[in-house]
Amino acid sequence: MGERCCAVLRVLVLQAAWALAGGQVRYSVPEEAKAGTVVGRLAQDLGLEAGEAEARRLRLVAQGRRASVEVSGASGALLVSSRLDREELCGKSAPCALRLEVLLERPLRVFHVQLEVTDINDNAPIFPAVRKNLSIAELSVPGSRFPLEGASDADIGVNAQLSYTLSPSEHFALDLHRSDEYRESLFLVLTKSLDRETIPVHRLVLTATDGGRPSLTGTMELVISVLDANDNAPQFNQSVYKVQLPESADVGTLVARVNATDPDLGSNGEVTFSVSSTFPEKGINIFLLNERTGEINLAGSVDYEDIRTYEIQVEATDKGTPSLSGHCKVVLEVLDVNDNAPEVWVTSLSVPVPEDASVGTVVALLSVSDRDSGANGRVRCWVWPAAPFGLEATFAGSYSLVLREALDRERVSEYEVEVRAEDGGAPALGARRGLRVPVSDVNDNAPLFAQAVYTVLARENNAAGAELARLWARDPDEAGNGRVSYSVWEGAAGGGWRAASSYVSVDAESGRVWALQPLDYEELQVLQFEVRAVDAGEPPLCGNATVQLFVLDENDNAPALLPPAGSAPEAGAVAAEAASASSSSSFVGPVSGSGTLWAWAAWGAPAGQVVAKIRAVDADSGYNAWLRYELWEPRAKGPFRVGLYSGEVSTARPLDEADGARHTLLIVVRDHGEPARSATATLSVSLLEANEAALAAGSSASSSGSGSRSALGVDVGGAAASAATNVWLVVAICAVSSLFLLALVLYGASRWAPRAAVLSGPGPTTLVCASEVGSWSYSQRHSRSLCVADGAAKSDLMVFSPNFPPPPPGAAPKDTQPEPSALLHTVSASCFVSSALSHPPSG
Repeated sequence: MGERCCAVLRVLVLQAAWALAGGQVRYSVPEEAKAGTVVGRLAQDLGLEAGEAEARRLRLVAQGRRASVEVSGASGALLVSSRLDREELCGKSAPCALRLEVLLERPLRVFHVQLEVTDINDNAPIFPAVRKNLSIAELSVPGSRFPLEGASDADIGVNAQLSYTLSPSEHFALDLHRSDEYRESLFLVLTKSLDRETIPVHRLVLTATDGGRPSLTGTMELVISVLDANDNAPQFNQSVYKVQLPESADVGTLVARVNATDPDLGSNGEVTFSVSSTFPEKGINIFLLNERTGEINLAGSVDYEDIRTYEIQVEATDKGTPSLSGHCKVVLEVLDVNDNAPEVWVTSLSVPVPEDASVGTVVALLSVSDRDSGANGRVRCWVWPAAPFGLEATFAGSYSLVLREALDRERVSEYEVEVRAEDGGAPALGARRGLRVPVSDVNDNAPLFAQAVYTVLARENNAAGAELARLWARDPDEAGNGRVSYSVWEGAAGGGWRAASSYVSVDAESGRVWALQPLDYEELQVLQFEVRAVDAGEPPLCGNATVQLFVLDENDNAPALLPPAGSAPEAGAVAAEAASASSSSSFVGPVSGSGTLWAWAAWGAPAGQVVAKIRAVDADSGYNAWLRYELWEPRAKGPFRVGLYSGEVSTARPLDEADGARHTLLIVVRDHGEPARSATATLSVSLLEANEAALAAGSSASSSGSGSRSALGVDVGGAAASAATNVWLVVAICAVSSLFLLALVLYGASRWAPRAAVLSGPGPTTLVCASEVGSWSYSQRHSRSLCVADGAAKSDLMVFSPNFPPPPPGAAPKDTQPEPSALLHTVSASCFVSSALSHPPSG
């Protein structure tokens, strides 16, 4: 019982010591140890008594691979059971430690044993090839270096440290470069110039010796062919190129560009590039070298977690005969990158958005996530363009797209919005999500005419239903909000208020202005009214435009003979009949009146003496009212003539007795309209002695107010010479005044005239007035009335003033309105002078 207690006590003490020691036993054994070699006294090291290891079944527990060791059941020792090959078990890893588990029963305990397999020099250096062929130009200078691929040794540590020797040669030597950063580099150095004619081929033996005891060696035969001619090898501008490449680089990415130059000319200076070796070897399929440009492009994918560094030996060879080569090393470092981009999802989209939506309206809900973590997973979001929408974060990973500014569909009908997300990686990765946000229309634009005032020209006597103008109002809204209908608002006609709807009508859909009845210039010269355009929106919006309709005169009134001055108006009505006729280029024939005009002349009257004067007026205006007088009969050359524009009948030559006692003249009065209209008058001239003519004139003067005038529209020239002198004096004064006035009007018109677009009608109107001296003039800004002698005034010039204000209701009649605001002005002058046409009277 006491012994048992002592054994238990020893076990407890051993367990405590084991716990203090860390619970692990370490052994080491050299590789290639013979089977049965004792590695260590495991039972003793575990504190077991003799025989206790077998009693408690001390054994190893397999862990998936052959351990090559076992526990002796009798002695409790750890023995080598099979061949131990460190290179097979651990490769190049150092140290090579095997972790074993030892099981002990009653009570059940598990112990960990670490077995280190130490390396012995059991592997000789091995070259990649038994023979290597080199071609070296005979002109290679001493000191030229040629890279050699070294041998490899599967051992580690000192056993794998290689040294190289070259068989004796006076031309070549070895140069070995060791670096902690790169693999060792072995070069064959030319120590003496070559002579191909002496030794065309050099055969050398390269020996690699490891550092083991005893040392092992490996050999490779170098067959060096000496080439002739080309004596300059390509030279790289760097011996080592260091390049960094992110692991996310795409296939085709430019990795590096090596550059080598050859001072030779022609083909000896043309350099091509090639890869002589790559470490690791799998890199030869990942990188592609352009043999002409020296560009190294990525042909596959690189992974930082797989291989972090690549070494590429590049050879530059010229095209000489033989070719020369230069060498460099490209060291590529793979960089780790953030390789997970954020993701943006639209969870809700409310479109279209009304253009009157308030600021803050939510348009869409978005969700943003990034599978990365840390800084690479922190996402920053924004919207582009920044207006009129913005992003508001609701909670982690969720955002609302809200309206930041007021919308206007007429300016932008649809928005292309892009939500952008970017993580905090280096470099940062981003994602984009495009949204199309259409804007719906509301009725917020009233119809707008192109002009506030439209000036329309229309000829009188137009057909009912004729189109006068076409108006158009633009409404940028769409559908019903932009559908426009037109209507007429009442305006002013002529000199007072009249209903515009009795003259014109507007088509509700097209905006065409129609005439409801023929227009009469003598009744209506100007019609002003408003056209209203109303859209179909809710509520409807409207716009107005003012239309000023100017009626243009047509030649629809024939000339009318006037009674003589001082006689009763009805005297002329019964004295002659004015007949109208139309003509185009020549007068066909007069229509004779029913009355005869009488005049007297004295024998021996000199040429140019005024015998009588025919007076007529035309209700038209302008060119249509410009009258001319022609002597129709007699056709033959007679003693009398008629002033073309004055209507004065005068002697063409001195009168004598051979002319006869009485002459009957048929005079035609025609206007200048198209077609022309005319009237005729018959004048009977009696030739008397001078005293008889004086008596006749005296008796006529004592009669009822018509002594010095004929019975019908004829003024007898009692003092013709004096009258002619007065007429020319008045003509001269009027001419000078008219020219001065015309210059002022044209100067004012060029500077201050409003320019309103004319929608219909002819070009600039040319209106003509008649005068006693046969001149005519035109104006585009003023309207005047012409009065011949004491007859009624008539309009012959028109002013286009489209911006005059409409007369208020109950305005005064035209003759009581002030001069500046009237559209038509009257001038009681019988002469107007023009620079365009002038016809002085005859005789």
